[in-house]
Amino acid sequence: MLPLFPLQLVVYPGERLPLHIFEERYQQLIRDCEEEKISFGVPTYIDKKLEYGTEVVLQKVAKRYTNGESDVVCMGRRIFRVTDFFPQMPGKLYAGGEVEFLEDTDNGVEELQEELLRNIAVLYVELTIDNPPIFDIPFVSYQVAHKVGLALHQEYHLLKLRSELERLNYLIGHLKITIPVVKEMNRAKEVIKMNGHFKNFDPLDFEDFKL
Repeated sequence: MLPLFPLQLVVYPGERLPLHIFEERYQQLIRDCEEEKISFGVPTYIDKKLEYGTEVVLQKVAKRYTNGESDVVCMGRRIFRVTDFFPQMPGKLYAGGEVEFLEDTDNGVEELQEELLRNIAVLYVELTIDNPPIFDIPFVSYQVAHKVGLALHQEYHLLKLRSELERLNYLIGHLKITIPVVKEMNRAKEVIKMNGHFKNFDPLDFEDFKL
């Protein structure tokens, strides 16, 4: 049985997860992680369900507070599917569950990675993001998943995809839809800015005009 810390967010393998721990049940969980070297799962709470999540390990306690609260840093490891859930583990305050760890197919294609990075660069230019993050090839899709404007349900869908090829194609598809929308919004902003300003139009000469 895996201890569970349900959250309304998606954690990916290899992702650094900072958390502020304030509830007594999760204070107990962090103590158990320190003392017993156990891991725990962060299943995504979405659509009033807990189905998929990521196992994480405690890396460090960054700060302890006098009231028992703490700031901790965890690291994502493996994706799982919840097969049974218990609001409390035996003898514990925190929840737990039976989980099935899922296999993954590492079939990323460098050409798709390059295409994804090109699209990300275009998005960042359109959004005029200062000091955008830099990604080097090779990389895995999880490294950029939180950086391309996915909604929670899209991040969750990506979490459930079991091959790198599927994930790269999904992210590229998302950007091909998102970038034209952002460009149109930028065009609309420019039109709005021009409204009420003097405009310089080229006069029509009517040489080729017929009624």
